[in-house]
Amino acid sequence: MGSVIISYKIFPTDITVKFDELKKKIEASLPEFATVYGYGEEPIAFGLNALICAIKIPEDKTGVLDELEKRFEQISEISQVQTLMVRRTSR
Repeated sequence: MGSVIISYKIFPTDITVKFDELKKKIEASLPEFATVYGYGEEPIAFGLNALICAIKIPEDKTGVLDELEKRFEQISEISQVQTLMVRRTSR
């Protein structure tokens, strides 16, 4: 069975948000079947960076996109979450 990788662009509330701490909170908020596939950063403007987060889930799970976005939005350091890409992988 394959997996689905969902890439999110996560906007912090402020330029002072530490991404290491934010990553820990994101990982703690994930359901048991989801894992972090990787992280990246993208400069936005004036010292503000967005965190790019790829989450790997089993392809047989449904309704996960909305559930993950809601969980992320409950983290106080996150101002906005944008889904960038959803793709299937055989690994």
